[in-house]
Amino acid sequence: MFIWASSFIALKISFEVLHPSQVLFGRMLVASLFFLALLRWMKSIQYQAGDWKFILAMVVMEPCLYFIFESIALQNTTASQAGVVTSLLPLLTAIGAVLALKEQMNRTMWFGFLMAMIGAIILSLGSESTESAPNPILGNFFEFLAMVCAAGYTLIVKHLITRYSALFLTALQAWSGVLFFVGPAFYFPMPEEVGLVAIGSILYLGVFVSLGAYGLYNYAMAHVPATQASAFVNLIPVFTVLIAFVVLDERFNLYQLMACGLVIVGLVINRRAG
Repeated sequence: MFIWASSFIALKISFEVLHPSQVLFGRMLVASLFFLALLRWMKSIQYQAGDWKFILAMVVMEPCLYFIFESIALQNTTASQAGVVTSLLPLLTAIGAVLALKEQMNRTMWFGFLMAMIGAIILSLGSESTESAPNPILGNFFEFLAMVCAAGYTLIVKHLITRYSALFLTALQAWSGVLFFVGPAFYFPMPEEVGLVAIGSILYLGVFVSLGAYGLYNYAMAHVPATQASAFVNLIPVFTVLIAFVVLDERFNLYQLMACGLVIVGLVINRRAG
């Protein structure tokens, strides 16, 4: 979760120099090269009939749609606010489990979810436009869409992880991302000078985030329930706010602090009622 939180800051920095599609292609390419070197450690793949639908849905959710939405989000809002919106993922995962797996949510859990959603909306409405965050409301909305994709991804991976290794599924994401983002990456012109900071950010995203964070998360999914694994996502906004404060000097105003508190209270209510 700490590595994932840091990815918001790395993306924000690299987007200032390169087009998002170029950043995402570079990130996926770096991760893909590492996964090629790890092929020998991947377990033998025993494909089961019909799994192509779940595998296709997985890569469409992440990396394709997820990164499109998150790129738009980080171009319009701050890394801190995007990190706070990610705290809705456990609740969205629970709702997905209700719809897809017929799991139950009581009234208290729904109340907690509603409170967290209201907090996220107030967070957006209380945001002020800045040079680095020209349209926070739009950005936070697209980050919410990214979380919807992440929730779907979590449920699909939980289904696939019983038959395929975490390493293989993570590698499949990276290879799919390369194919998906290669066209847009070369369509937009490259800047005359990229700089070591942007290059370092892409390498960090490719190795530590795409390889490390996703690999660790998929490994966790193989050993704990989906709702328990997604609950740790609540740590992302805390880490993101701290890192963004230190690296990007991002700060919250009073209304946003109150909104963050509302989100946290809603999450606690939902968690205790579960």
